[in-house]
Amino acid sequence: RVLVADGAMGTMLQAYDPSLDDFEGHEGCNEVLNVSRPDIVAGVHEAYLGVGVDCVETNTFGANLAALAEYEIADKIYEYSLAGARIARECADRFSTVERPRFVLGSMGPGTKLPTLGHVPYGRLRDAYEVNAAGLVAGGADALIVETCQDLLQVKAAINGARRAVAASGRDVVVIAQVTIETNGAMLLGSEIGAALTAIEPLGVDVVGLNCATGPAEMSEHLRYLAKHARVALSCMPNAGLPELTSDGAYYPLSPVELAAAHAQFVAEYGLSLVGGCCGTTPEHLRLVVEAVDGLVPTSRRPHPEAGAASLYQHVPFRQDTSYLAIGERTNANGSKAFREAMLAGDFEECVDIARGQVRDGAHLLDLCVDYVGRDGAADMRELAFRFATASTLPIVLDSTEPAVLQAGLEMLGGRAVVNSVNYEDGDGPDSRFQQIMKLVVEHGAAVVALTIDEQGQARTADWKVQVASRLIEELTGSWGMRVEDILIDCLTFPIATGQEETRRDGIETIEAISELKRRYPQVQTTLGLSNVSFGLNPAARQVLNSVFLHECVKAGLDSAIVHASKIVPMARIADEQRQVALDLVYDRRREGYDPLARFMELFEGVDAAGVRQSRAAELAGLPLWERLKRRIIDGERKGLEADLEEALGRRPALEIINEVLLDGMKTVGELFGSGEMQLPFVLQSAEVMKAAVAFLEPHLDRVEGETKGRIVLATVKGDVHDIGKNLVDIILSNNGYEVVNLGIKQPVSAILEAAEAKQADVIGMSGLLVKSTVVMKENLQELNARHMAGRFPVLLGGAALTRAYVEQDLADVYEGEVRYARDAFEGLRLMDAFMAVKRGVAGAALPPLRQRRVTTGAKLVRTPEAEIPARSDVVVDNPVPSAPFYGSRVVKGVSLAEYAAFLDERATFMGQWGLKASRGGSGPSYEELVETQGRPRLRMWLER
Repeated sequence: RVLVADGAMGTMLQAYDPSLDDFEGHEGCNEVLNVSRPDIVAGVHEAYLGVGVDCVETNTFGANLAALAEYEIADKIYEYSLAGARIARECADRFSTVERPRFVLGSMGPGTKLPTLGHVPYGRLRDAYEVNAAGLVAGGADALIVETCQDLLQVKAAINGARRAVAASGRDVVVIAQVTIETNGAMLLGSEIGAALTAIEPLGVDVVGLNCATGPAEMSEHLRYLAKHARVALSCMPNAGLPELTSDGAYYPLSPVELAAAHAQFVAEYGLSLVGGCCGTTPEHLRLVVEAVDGLVPTSRRPHPEAGAASLYQHVPFRQDTSYLAIGERTNANGSKAFREAMLAGDFEECVDIARGQVRDGAHLLDLCVDYVGRDGAADMRELAFRFATASTLPIVLDSTEPAVLQAGLEMLGGRAVVNSVNYEDGDGPDSRFQQIMKLVVEHGAAVVALTIDEQGQARTADWKVQVASRLIEELTGSWGMRVEDILIDCLTFPIATGQEETRRDGIETIEAISELKRRYPQVQTTLGLSNVSFGLNPAARQVLNSVFLHECVKAGLDSAIVHASKIVPMARIADEQRQVALDLVYDRRREGYDPLARFMELFEGVDAAGVRQSRAAELAGLPLWERLKRRIIDGERKGLEADLEEALGRRPALEIINEVLLDGMKTVGELFGSGEMQLPFVLQSAEVMKAAVAFLEPHLDRVEGETKGRIVLATVKGDVHDIGKNLVDIILSNNGYEVVNLGIKQPVSAILEAAEAKQADVIGMSGLLVKSTVVMKENLQELNARHMAGRFPVLLGGAALTRAYVEQDLADVYEGEVRYARDAFEGLRLMDAFMAVKRGVAGAALPPLRQRRVTTGAKLVRTPEAEIPARSDVVVDNPVPSAPFYGSRVVKGVSLAEYAAFLDERATFMGQWGLKASRGGSGPSYEELVETQGRPRLRMWLER
């Protein structure tokens, strides 16, 4: 059943008007009352227990290091905690019955110091929280509730202090963690709910939830996320609405009826197990909550956890939608000369700038390694991890073999780090590095990179690599309680361009090991220090070999790689011979008179990366104008763009150039991205060129002047950085008389709705490129429903991952208002015209009909028309339907089973290259269309047969 906790403590205590003597001279320190006036504290507990709550929180919110130190009584932490728990325990026991026991929640507040900002060291804070928790447990608390958390590093310190105290007590005490999300959709230091869950859940808590700062309405979006992803039970204790400042102080407007209704809804929709109140909530609020949830069973959840790491700010999943997870290697003192020199010079700002450059280049995580002979590694790590924690939006991979260095980094990072690495180089005995590092990993809830190294050395063959990897996985999951999906196995690669016979197969062995490992452990993550494979070659050759080898490893199942992301070249941009010879080198395809290594070195003799770019520019210059413009978009090549556009304007109108040439290039970019042939950094390069092209052409577009035709709020949804389509919609609508409020990228639904209300928008437009963005859009529509805003805002959706069927069938079934799909900016314009015509009541105005919706009747799926065909349609609807010439199957022309099997293999390979799912119909061009457009005679032959 649902448990109900109590409400506000501070305002209830203030109502008793305690004197300065009651506070023993420490005015406002409520925890003193546990010792000086236990009757007052007991009175508060009894008021809540009297209305039927199941749990009361101890009066120990400020019994922590930071809060009591301000009164110079930090030595009283244990005393006040013990006294507060005993008071609550005695009250709870008096109200308990066999049928309805009452519980004590030991309150552990955030204090006033933020360790992420350097106010107090993590270790000192953790130890003080252990004292706090020990007093609460000794006083009889059934659970410890770490609440009103605003800094993830403070959360980690409090939870680990609590876990230590519980372990020492020998009792079974529940640990609860509740974060506080402000009205801007993040914690005080900027952490979104995904980052909070990713950081907190691996620490071993039993319940996770939200409390304080806002009322229930503002919490709904974040509870939805927790309900979808959290493996543990959920809780929620909101304020009685957003506080309003009056002459009499803060006023909380949410009524008891409204709080009760919200909790009943949350239990039903999100499966909450523990509900209660925070600031401004009274016994009357909780009385109605008790009545509202009485008899309710938390709705069953089937969470879909998303394994990943977290910075202070955001969650980053290990599995990327359309690419590998790029771990930026330029913040590694052993691999980056620039980073090493900056670190040795003590120029830590330059180190931070290098990290930020990695973010711009498209990295998803940052590999931070400070190990250098003669340096104090722990001091360097402490300094840089502290800076990276707030300066970088990306999670950190702490890369060191020294436990002390790793500990220094972990104690600076509130998010979830990845520890690189553990291995069996010195065995796994009690004093081994393996054991020491794993103790740190478990304490801090980190993920881990595990290298295929054992007591005999670095594994070279596929069998050896898989054997060591299996041993690591079994031990990490069986002995250390890690989840398989939180382990990143590095199958190791070695240089294949040395010319030595024993290194020739190293690339093959790595690829085969990755493939076999993913077959045995589909949930495990795989990673690779990529640049080792090309060691010894010149930079241009390394760039091509790294890119080709990475492509082959990803096809084999590689999930992530430690790389310089901007130096990985899409396969479509590598010259055919370079790509083929690189493949021959990787797979050791030597033959009489042909050594791929020798040929590869010939191809790049005297060539640098600039030379490669120059040859590409010369190739572009030789293309016809329209093809050249399209290729500039695909290749992300801006040099010469304006001259080409100037020439193009002499031949065609600006709008036609955008619609028929530039958008065609972006469509190809989307196809390459969807098939994995192009990584996100290069997509963003193409988007920047597209943006520059549209900006150049914008003055030549016909602009509608006069009164604003309507207003739309546009945003790229949370977690997505792609905005070229959205920005093009902005330009087209703005030039056609609409006012566009463009919020930018990665916008949570709360920000979108706030802007829509503040700007009195007529329509909301949401965009996204990634597959996961389609899920976010669905959640956003559900949130509009929950806030009863669906009737006010029609919604326009667009983006490469969306399909018309998904929007106009699935999402139309979800959304209680009008929702439409815009394939491109020009359809967006037509839909805006339709939305505004309907809103203004123009005679005969109507929205385009939705496609037929799916309706389930019993066990049968039927389709019913959503709208009649418009009267103005010129479509003939009474044509006779021809009968089929025959029913059943018929052999037209026979082929052997072997031939048919070969056809299926080749077709599957071809479809896979284009990212199509033949069995599901795919979302791009059909197989037959691709055969025609790609000019594959052999495939055409098979198709004809």
